[in-house]
Amino acid sequence: MTLDWGVVWQNRDALIKGTATTILLTFATMAIALPCGAVVAVLRLYAWKPIRGLATAYVEFFRNLPLILVVYWAFYVLPILTGFGVSPLLTGLAALALNVTAYNAETFRAGINSIRRGQVEAAMALGMSRVQALRRVVIPQALRRILPVLASTWVSLFKDTSLVSVIAVTELAYVSMQVRAQTFRVLEMLTAMAIIYWLLGYPQAKLVDWIQRRYAVTE
Repeated sequence: MTLDWGVVWQNRDALIKGTATTILLTFATMAIALPCGAVVAVLRLYAWKPIRGLATAYVEFFRNLPLILVVYWAFYVLPILTGFGVSPLLTGLAALALNVTAYNAETFRAGINSIRRGQVEAAMALGMSRVQALRRVVIPQALRRILPVLASTWVSLFKDTSLVSVIAVTELAYVSMQVRAQTFRVLEMLTAMAIIYWLLGYPQAKLVDWIQRRYAVTE
């Protein structure tokens, strides 16, 4: 078997653009899913009962569906139901954001619940409203506890962006597979894709390890 690693170098521009799209999807998804997840968590905990039910249904629905099914459904079914379609990139971003928001909501909810209820009651006894107690007392402590989990979610999201390749989003996995199909260099392209993911993912994983050590709560 003759290997031709030159095919990787020849297609470096396409791989760089695909990698940039992967990074963009990761940042954009988390930028949406963090505030939305916090809102859903607060709704589950403190909203009017019917609203709590809707928030719970949303979380349970998206947490128990395979992400790739959400991607397919958003791309193929939603335009049929609504008569409105968007680009593959926006569709992939929406599917990722819906999924990660559900997981972030559970992370935020667990963090808030981990703070003793007595702290809220004490803050309210000092004249704070419930919203002020949450903002000034509960959320700062909860954020410290959930930061390692959010960091782990980030690393998982970075890898899961490869799933949107099934709807032709030109991220790293899609570009690599396209080059593979055009050049018939399976080993070289799949190896190059794996190396790029590892080189980008390993520092993120080590950062998560540092965050877990730095912000670990011993209680």
